[in-house]
Amino acid sequence: MITTIETNPEAARLQVLRRYNILDTPEDGSMNRLAGLAAKVFNMPIALISLVDEDRIWFKSRHGLDAAQIDRGGGLCDSAILSEEVYIVEDARRDPRTLANPLVAGEFGLRFYAAAPLQTHDGHMLGTFCLIDQKQRYLTEGQKLILQDLAAIAMDEIELRLAARLAAQENDRQLAELKQQLARKA
Repeated sequence: MITTIETNPEAARLQVLRRYNILDTPEDGSMNRLAGLAAKVFNMPIALISLVDEDRIWFKSRHGLDAAQIDRGGGLCDSAILSEEVYIVEDARRDPRTLANPLVAGEFGLRFYAAAPLQTHDGHMLGTFCLIDQKQRYLTEGQKLILQDLAAIAMDEIELRLAARLAAQENDRQLAELKQQLARKA
C-alpha cells in the first residue's frame, strides 16, 4: 500500500506517528522496564517515554508520574522533538526557554528535564525518552549517550511492533486470497 506523505513537516510527522498505531495503547511491559531502568540508572524520580500528538503529549510509559498525558503546549517534549540532539534543561527556573512553562512555574515545580528524541528510521521525531526532576541536575556526556541509546531501544521496540503488525496483516491477506482460490476450485 502506497501512502502519500504530507509536505508540511508537522503534518508529515503526525501522519508517520499514526502509521505506528501506538497512541492510546495499553501499558507495555518492555517499555515500562525501560523507563524504570532509566530512573534507576540516572537516579531520577521520573522517566517517561512520550509521543507528541497533535494537541497532547501522551506517555507510552511512565515511571514516577501518574498522569497519562498532558497538553502539548505545556510539555517540554514539544520542544525536544525539534532536534536530533539530547535536549537538556538543567535548571528550569533560570532557563529562558522554560520560565513561563506551567510545569515549571506551577505547582509541579519542574526544574530538570533531559530528553532524547524517538526518531524513526526515516527521520521523523515521534516523541522522547525523557528524565524529569524537581531539583537542578546535570548529565555527563556519557549519560547523554546512554539516554540516546535508551531512546533508540524504545524506538526499536516501536518499529518491531509495526513490522509484526504489518506482517500479520500480510499473512491475513494471503490467507484470504488462498481461501478464495480454493473456493473457486471447489
